[in-house]
Amino acid sequence: MTFTKAAIFGASGGIGGAMTSALAERGTDVHAGSRSGSVPSHERITPFTFDLEDEASIAAAVAPWKDDPPDLVVVASGVLTLPDGTGPERSFKHLDGDVMAAVLRLNAIGPALIAKHVLPLLSRDRPAMFAALSARVGSIGDNRIGGWHSYRASKAALNMLIRNFAIEMARTHKRASVVGLHPGTVDTTLSQPFQKNLPEGQLSARTEAADHLLGVLEGLGPDDSGKVFDWKGDKIEP
Repeated sequence: MTFTKAAIFGASGGIGGAMTSALAERGTDVHAGSRSGSVPSHERITPFTFDLEDEASIAAAVAPWKDDPPDLVVVASGVLTLPDGTGPERSFKHLDGDVMAAVLRLNAIGPALIAKHVLPLLSRDRPAMFAALSARVGSIGDNRIGGWHSYRASKAALNMLIRNFAIEMARTHKRASVVGLHPGTVDTTLSQPFQKNLPEGQLSARTEAADHLLGVLEGLGPDDSGKVFDWKGDKIEP
């Protein structure tokens, strides 16, 4: 699938910004969204603002797309460490209800609200795709070491939502796909506190990750809807 018009939510982040720039360089017109409005600069990039925790701002941002919707929407926003420095819990003894609520709100509820307002806009006659950045640690079947409770739970919730949305969209948008993506460990602000002990070769540059993810998306279609894929294109078990 070749994308002519895209929308990236979280275009000020490492992966979202790299995907925005990569799409623009490939000739795709891109709506690039962030809370601050600060996004990569390019003649094909049109910035917009939204707040992941403010549904009204999401609805207002996508309303102008009604008559000319994107054929690719990517939710590249998310959180691993909260702004106050609170990171993933290594034990259930460290669980805090407010922290869990914040992580779930940003990693699962926010993307769900974006989907609520974007999915109805997608074309019913042409191929279209909605993708959200998930994580391998959100796989229940692949969980071998535990920990990172709130983050894992939020990504598992996101994976379930992706599956739900895919089922619902298949009833009305036969050519649409709803998928999750695991980008691997990318050199971004989100991963920096956890890069120290990574095996050599496991950390990807942002531009490399963006190219991998776009390559995966270009090869997917309606038969892949509801599934989560890693940066190599391999399906991740739920």
